[in-house]
Amino acid sequence: MVNFKEDEQLSVLNHSCAHLMAQAIRHLYPQAKFWVGPVVAEGFYYDIDLGDDVIRDEDIPAIEKEMKKVAKSGKKIIRKEISKEEAMEMFKDDEYKLDLISHLEDGNITCYEQGDFTDLCRGPHVDNVKLCRNFKLIKHSGVYWKGDSNNRVLQRIYGVCFPTPEELEEHLKLLEEAKERDHRKIGKDMQLFMVDDLVGRGLPMFLPKGYTIWQELENYIKEKERKAGYLHVMTPCVGTVNLYKTSGHWDHYKENMFPPMEMEGESFVLRPMNCPHHMMIYANRRHSYKDLPMRIGEIAHDFRFEASGTLKGIERGRHFCQNDAHLFVTPEQIKEEFSRVVDMIFSTYKDFNITDYRCVLSLRDPENKVKYHDDDEMWEKAENALREVMNSLGIEYTEEIGEAAFYGPKLDVNVKPAIGNEYTLSTCQLDFCLPAKFQLYYIDSDGEKKTPVVLHRAILGSLDRFMAYILEETKGNLPTWLAPVQVRVMPVKNDDEELLAYAQEVCSLLEEKSVRVELDNRSEKLGYRMREGQIQKVPYLLVLGKNEKNDRTVSYRLHGEAETTVLPLDEFAEKLDQQIKTKSYKKF
Repeated sequence: MVNFKEDEQLSVLNHSCAHLMAQAIRHLYPQAKFWVGPVVAEGFYYDIDLGDDVIRDEDIPAIEKEMKKVAKSGKKIIRKEISKEEAMEMFKDDEYKLDLISHLEDGNITCYEQGDFTDLCRGPHVDNVKLCRNFKLIKHSGVYWKGDSNNRVLQRIYGVCFPTPEELEEHLKLLEEAKERDHRKIGKDMQLFMVDDLVGRGLPMFLPKGYTIWQELENYIKEKERKAGYLHVMTPCVGTVNLYKTSGHWDHYKENMFPPMEMEGESFVLRPMNCPHHMMIYANRRHSYKDLPMRIGEIAHDFRFEASGTLKGIERGRHFCQNDAHLFVTPEQIKEEFSRVVDMIFSTYKDFNITDYRCVLSLRDPENKVKYHDDDEMWEKAENALREVMNSLGIEYTEEIGEAAFYGPKLDVNVKPAIGNEYTLSTCQLDFCLPAKFQLYYIDSDGEKKTPVVLHRAILGSLDRFMAYILEETKGNLPTWLAPVQVRVMPVKNDDEELLAYAQEVCSLLEEKSVRVELDNRSEKLGYRMREGQIQKVPYLLVLGKNEKNDRTVSYRLHGEAETTVLPLDEFAEKLDQQIKTKSYKKF
């Protein structure tokens, strides 16, 4: 999807359209005062103080109508330079503009005039309001002035503008597609998870069907890890402040952590990551070089105080569960173990049909060392080691400065989701720092104590974000093995006792094969029940009538298809059993 901020032509056009919207709003709401109206990646917005008025959905068409009227007028957009004193006088009754002006340097200030509307702006703008006629207002919300909850709430209205109506129409289609793919909408339709401000923003709760998916993902990755020699552990969701001071997270990460809890003379925090706990597990007993590599894995609950504006369903929350692991290795084992991690990442992506991704070598910013562990020699050693391993494995990657963890460089595997911006799904980090901080060691073959190297790795990343990604990629049409309800059985008539008995027999046979099956014998019409099954993305909808009962068959319809297929009951059950066991993406 287009990035309006990065496209110079679209940026200028959308900035101009923000002023067009402000002018139209001033016509409809003469008391309106305006804060800022920048261009963002998704288009433009303006923050507005309407006094006691509140913009509602039904008000948007009237604003768009007035915008079209202003655009049709063809007023020229004129750039003017005025002194700071003149600007203060021009906007003397507008506390928002006065605040902006007070932060500007002395000298001339630019403003833009279009007919009866003038606003402060650096520009540039298009020459005429008629060039802004291909627009659409997308959404609106309330925001605190300057993002401060102590300030009053302003109205923020978002919009987009394009040079041609065809480009606008194409973009609106993409937005509609994005809306249908949004995991928050899919999660609501499929009854997967919920959030409630009474529980807390950014703290999603998984409903039974969503937790079923979550458990399937957990079982999938744990089985994969067990086969690769991982040992799974369980550690607490809290730790002492001293634990994080030892690891260095307290100095480098505490602004993202929930505040300490003082209990019985100790300070505890909700953990934002799991490596300190795993370091302590390693330190619990003496190790020989023969014990390494030691692979510790955990599906761990973590908590980070993300800014409220960044929260997004289960993709980004304040509570999430990481598919975390820490590999304690000798220096000689780095390449082999790193290679195994990369193989696991790519084989997982193959299993989930993930093809649109790129590898990034995330490095320290040598010009801004404050946020990193202070050891230049360690950083040079770690970055060179990771770069050498990636090159030897033939991994194609780009290098990004300033994206390393505070304790070491890392490989990030970034995915481009169906909607939204690229983000990291999987990671493998090389760490010479934390093992030394925790004074970890092993006895080498020469009888000397040596410090192990640690690989921090997450294959699914967090189960929450991974689920959001898969929901959006598939539009909720999950492969059968992952679907929360795999089969829904619907007798044509719910008052036919013989037919109901056959439907229950079908359910029992499938349940014996561990199929997640539901019986829908409600009094609703069959068409209604079928539509509801489609909305909830059930892979197989079974319709049973008199013919199916007499012939011991099932008629099934695949999600998203109109055709119905008839199979003998036993054959259907066997095929379904194989499809689930093999985790096939293809339905039969």
